[in-house]
Amino acid sequence: MDIFKIPPMEKDEYDRLIHDNYICRIAFRGDSFPYIAPFLYSFDGKYLYFLPTRYGRKIDYFHKDPHVSVEIEYYSDDFSAYKFVSLQGTLEEVIENDEKQRIRSEFISLIRERKLSSNVLAALGYMESDPLEIIIQEDRNMVWCLTDVKEIIALKNTQSLPANTDNK
Repeated sequence: MDIFKIPPMEKDEYDRLIHDNYICRIAFRGDSFPYIAPFLYSFDGKYLYFLPTRYGRKIDYFHKDPHVSVEIEYYSDDFSAYKFVSLQGTLEEVIENDEKQRIRSEFISLIRERKLSSNVLAALGYMESDPLEIIIQEDRNMVWCLTDVKEIIALKNTQSLPANTDNK
């Protein structure tokens, strides 16, 4: 019996997938089992950035071992089209203040451009009623960057996929 293998994506294809989306899952090495959590991310064409709240298991796991797997996906409602990319790398905390402010500004732009609900602020540790600029004004979250990517697994089905793959 022949097993069909899902074909890989080229770099420009998975870069487009990463660029067109803004939600991912990060898998951390947990205590007994992996710990997976959803994250809003920003992509500058080279690096993925995250604004995690300063509490929760993710922070404990990050401090124990910053090696993670980040997964970004697209699939059509009927699953006739799908693709995903998984990046294995290391999360590093961005410490330099100007760089943190630049990244936080990118998140504000992302939220505005994508017309995301103010509910997204709660996922970042703020009140829904807070102005977006609070992300820059207050230091309530860490800033992480995915670096030292060791492996990229990027697969797609063979059907042609839509050009714009907003997250589903």
